[in-house]
Amino acid sequence: MSGPDFSFEAAAIARGAHLVAGVDEVGRGPLCGPVTAAAVILNPDAIPEGLNDSKKLSAKRRNELFDWLTRNCDWSVAHVDVEEIDRLNIYHASHLAMCRAVAGLKQRPDHVLVDGNKLPHDLSLSAEAIVKGDARSVTIAAASILAKVLRDRIMESLAQQYPGYGWEVNAGYPTPAHKKALLELGVTPHHRRSFKPVHNILCKSPLPSN
Repeated sequence: MSGPDFSFEAAAIARGAHLVAGVDEVGRGPLCGPVTAAAVILNPDAIPEGLNDSKKLSAKRRNELFDWLTRNCDWSVAHVDVEEIDRLNIYHASHLAMCRAVAGLKQRPDHVLVDGNKLPHDLSLSAEAIVKGDARSVTIAAASILAKVLRDRIMESLAQQYPGYGWEVNAGYPTPAHKKALLELGVTPHHRRSFKPVHNILCKSPLPSN
C-alpha cells in the first residue's frame, strides 16, 4: 500500500470546502502523561514530501517535517492531562484533545478529517472519520507528526524529573521495563490512576474483569 495522499482533501474541496483540517491524537495507550492531539491545515500547493504516519518515520525525519509544518502551516496542539483522563476515561479524553486542537487553529476549517472510526461528539464542524487516516490522508499524517513530536518532548522532559521509568524511550507505554519500574519506584503524579496496572499497584488488588 502506498503512503497517504490528498484524495480525501480533494474530495472535500470538490464539495465546496475551502479549508480542510486534519486531526490526530497520540498517547491513548501509555500509563502516564497527557493524551495529545494536533490539528493542521495544509496548503494544497505546498505539501512537503514524505508525510506519513508518524510511527513509520525515523525520529530525524519526524523532526524535519515537524519544523517545516510549524513554520509553514496553520496548526494547533492540545493536551488533556492525567487528572482529566482519569475523570473522563481515555476515549473521551482523546476526543476532547482533538476538539481543543481544532478549536486552536487560527482559521476555522470548513471540513475536518479525523483519524479513527468515530467523530468526537463535541466537534461542531463538518467532519469525517477515516480509519487508519494517518496512513491515508497527508493532512492527518501531518497532524500525527506534530502530536507525536510534541508529546515525546513532554515525556523526555518528565523522564529527567522522574528517572528510572524509561519514559525518554518508551513514552510511557506499558513496556516490561516501565511496569518493573512502577513496582520498584512506585506511582508518580503523572501516572493514570484509572489504568489497570497503575490502579492495581495503588490498591494492591486487581480490578474486576469487565
